[in-house]
Amino acid sequence: MHICGELLCKMFSCPGKNSGIERRYVHLDEELLGAHPDFSDRALPTLDARIDMASAAVPELAASAAARAIAEWGRPAADVTHLVFSTYSGGKAPSADLRLASLLGLRPTVSRTILSLNGCSGGGRALQLAKELAENNRGARVLVACSELTLIGFYGPQEGRLDTILGNGIFGDGAGAVIVGADPVDCIERPLFEMAFATQTTIPETENEITTRLMKGGLDFHVSIRVPKLLKSNIERCLIDTFESIGISAEWNDLFWAIHPGGRAILDHVEQLLGLGVEKLAASRRVLREYGNMSAATVIFVLDELRRRRARGEEVAEWGVMMAFGPGITIETMVLHAAGSLKEN
Repeated sequence: MHICGELLCKMFSCPGKNSGIERRYVHLDEELLGAHPDFSDRALPTLDARIDMASAAVPELAASAAARAIAEWGRPAADVTHLVFSTYSGGKAPSADLRLASLLGLRPTVSRTILSLNGCSGGGRALQLAKELAENNRGARVLVACSELTLIGFYGPQEGRLDTILGNGIFGDGAGAVIVGADPVDCIERPLFEMAFATQTTIPETENEITTRLMKGGLDFHVSIRVPKLLKSNIERCLIDTFESIGISAEWNDLFWAIHPGGRAILDHVEQLLGLGVEKLAASRRVLREYGNMSAATVIFVLDELRRRRARGEEVAEWGVMMAFGPGITIETMVLHAAGSLKEN
């Protein structure tokens, strides 16, 4: 697994200390908003213009992250056999995956899959799909790319809609890319994490707690204030079931953690629920602080931060967990095994 992230740096913002976010990066700057003041009003028909802009910017942003991941991987882009692309910012076909493949110079025979509107769980879903593709296709090398632009769902303040304030306060733009494969080639490929086991869980009767819908004014989204508590009530059961499935007994504080930082409240609830030490969610909190919530791409940034922490000796656990949350409410859970431990064992 080779990980890289990329940002679209056009605006700096400070939502405030209560959010746990100090800065974010977004495509929508004052100049663009000045040229399209109608973007602030969800009642106006702006979807066409938003999709045109996103269709160009989303694959270009993904290409920046993917090119870095491929360079670090150490093999040519032509060796990529599969592409899994996740975004909520699309709306055209051919879609962003085809444009990305062209920008990177991937082979015409590359097998492409696009995941649309998975929201914040898109990164976890894409990685699980890549795991299954790599394990079931000998010699496969899967490029996972997640690229998101808040432009598609930006709105000005609207009375009675706390979703707008929440979205403008925590979401940012970014792209992450990962190369996934089985049986690494010695002296060329240097694995970072083994994806040992992955599962998806949907919390019953929560279909209306996180929703998105493309409308004439852009992507309309709704996030219930109940989401952090609903996750808190279900996460530990997911973890217990996951580790029982692979026959491993785990103490939560003996693991490393890559939790999607959907917001500060989610991280606080997970930390409290599992009784985690203050440093266990440090990677997730740093990504939230520096970049905000970049939806599907965020968990890749967290994995990248974990890699740096391990290199500095700040994280030494052998086993770990990645979790991402999205509409459904969907919980993506993956058990990770550190690459250094693979060599030792």
